[in-house]
Amino acid sequence: MKIRKAVIPAAGLGTRMLPATKTVPKEMLPMVDKPVIQYIIEEAVASGIEDILIVTNRSKSAMDDYFDYYPELESRLFESGKHSELEAVRQTADLANIFYVRQKETKGLGHAIWRAKRFVGDEPFAVLLGDDIMRSEKPVMQQLIEGAEKYNAPVIGVQEVDSSVISRYSSVKVSPLEERIFAVSDMNEKPRPEQVLSHYAILGRYVLTPEIFSILETIQPGYGGEVQLTDGLRMLCKEREMIAVNFEARRYDTGNLKGFLEATIEFALEHPAVGGWLSEYLKTRVAQM
Repeated sequence: MKIRKAVIPAAGLGTRMLPATKTVPKEMLPMVDKPVIQYIIEEAVASGIEDILIVTNRSKSAMDDYFDYYPELESRLFESGKHSELEAVRQTADLANIFYVRQKETKGLGHAIWRAKRFVGDEPFAVLLGDDIMRSEKPVMQQLIEGAEKYNAPVIGVQEVDSSVISRYSSVKVSPLEERIFAVSDMNEKPRPEQVLSHYAILGRYVLTPEIFSILETIQPGYGGEVQLTDGLRMLCKEREMIAVNFEARRYDTGNLKGFLEATIEFALEHPAVGGWLSEYLKTRVAQM
């Protein structure tokens, strides 16, 4: 099972980050010196992905512009001798083969994935949610791809979460296969306490097979009146083997203010240009409180 393509759903309205996301896509909010979505794309590329489809909506053309060449700016940087800045600007356009399709109606994550059907064709593909940034020695998507290739099966990325927050995620019924890898037999979206199947939650990374499209095309809306990817995966795991990889990573949910600030501060502390300064500034600021 060779994974060459990835889909990044980025059509959400960003309501958890208003008012900043009223006109700026949440995926384009700057986290230190790069927008959030660039970290997602870099993870995909580091995992061997060649072609990436970003599912957008009518208000997110800024992403298309960002991952394109900008001749006027590049010429100015070249003429000014700012070669490192020029390299950084060019690099964003050369990360991968990036394509776009719009989700013309806000019908949920499952519908956004279904919009990738023509791009994917009959190949297995990766899905990386645009809110979730992962820090790990081995890219999280690579961890999932290795599981998919070993078991020739679709994969969901999971981690254990506290019982107090499992209702925010999809709970997965699992049984162990080997270290950090489980067989999946059921799942549900945002369960009530009596519906929790386990404390393993799906957290923003998937390797899927084309069978998911026929399911998503006909499935009825679920939680919140939207087409839920979890509902489609629940049907798929009844039809064929599916595994869960308990991936090793520190996850940041940058779709909410707390997670965004946590990620920004931690990434900034390790940035060579500002890390030392920020560390001293935070120590001084905390001492003054």
